[in-house]
Amino acid sequence: MKIRKSRPEELDLLMKMYENARLFMAGHGNPTQWGQNYPKRTLIASDIESGCSYVCEEHGKIIATFYYRKGADDTYRRIYSGEWLNERPYGVVHRITSDGTIKGAASFCLNWAFDQCKNLKIDTHHDNRIMQHLLDKNGFTYCGTIYTDDGSERMAYQKSE
Repeated sequence: MKIRKSRPEELDLLMKMYENARLFMAGHGNPTQWGQNYPKRTLIASDIESGCSYVCEEHGKIIATFYYRKGADDTYRRIYSGEWLNERPYGVVHRITSDGTIKGAASFCLNWAFDQCKNLKIDTHHDNRIMQHLLDKNGFTYCGTIYTDDGSERMAYQKSE
């Protein structure tokens, strides 16, 4: 597997992956985290344009996608009912999904992001048991609660060296 930046001409494929992810989450007890239309096409296009959208390929086929950026994220400025492992500079991962064809693709993406910045933050919904398990399995520590821009509550995780 290899990671590279997403390309504008891949936007339709990425949107299809996110659509499938929403259906998968809804079918596994997590219908509200991404609802019916998150992430919006304009957001993913902006992620690509900013150079923060990545894909994971295997044998030339895109099997996963995610957002990664090194630097502070306003969403993580305040944490409740807990605390971050440290306050050092960090990277963030958002909107990670795989097409499910290759076992371990999401873990590969998380490990790649951690290799870029040995202090990584991510969040997920309380109902997203699959992501919680993935984060636990990959050495992330649950740190507390954060709130997204729309006021939604999320479980905050961090992995640090």
